[in-house]
Amino acid sequence: MENIQTDVTDNELAERSKENPDVFGELVSRYQNRLFYYVKRISYFSSEDIEDILQETFMKAYRSLNIFDGDLKFSTWIYQIARNTTIDAIRKKQVRPQTVCFDTEDTVKLLKSDINIQIHTEVKDHLKIIQDIINVMPYKYKEVMVLRFLEEKNYEEIMDIIQKPKGTVAAMINRGRKMLLDEARNKFNINELN
Repeated sequence: MENIQTDVTDNELAERSKENPDVFGELVSRYQNRLFYYVKRISYFSSEDIEDILQETFMKAYRSLNIFDGDLKFSTWIYQIARNTTIDAIRKKQVRPQTVCFDTEDTVKLLKSDINIQIHTEVKDHLKIIQDIINVMPYKYKEVMVLRFLEEKNYEEIMDIIQKPKGTVAAMINRGRKMLLDEARNKFNINELN
């Protein structure tokens, strides 16, 4: 196997993978965990099913390297493939996603980030409620909330992943944020959340 430097970009590795299939293993290593948690957050699948989805995702990506557009970030491209593969798996099971899994740390990050909900010592007590709120959101809002606040993708990356224009992405994020805040106000009996 080629000696891979950690300072080599994902796009450079994708280019090298076209000539040397072993190099693609480095991309798999870089994205395996990130994509696992992304799929887990946007779907209801078991760990075993997610592993199958990821295997299919990486196989599709490898087979499509020759059409990979270097103008697009590799991370955006692989997330797009993972998203589409997950949606295909959901359709095959003909069941709508029911829950989303959030780590405590991720949910705290969500609360402290752009949403800026000021619930200090009670955060851990309210995490389950926040999870429940996000879990009942319509899928398209849940997906953009996960991408924006948990996967920390910018608007351009989200646009590329879900293949929607910037205005649509911004509107979906704002509506998702509003749904979360409105429901949090109701559940927490809070009149004003900043």
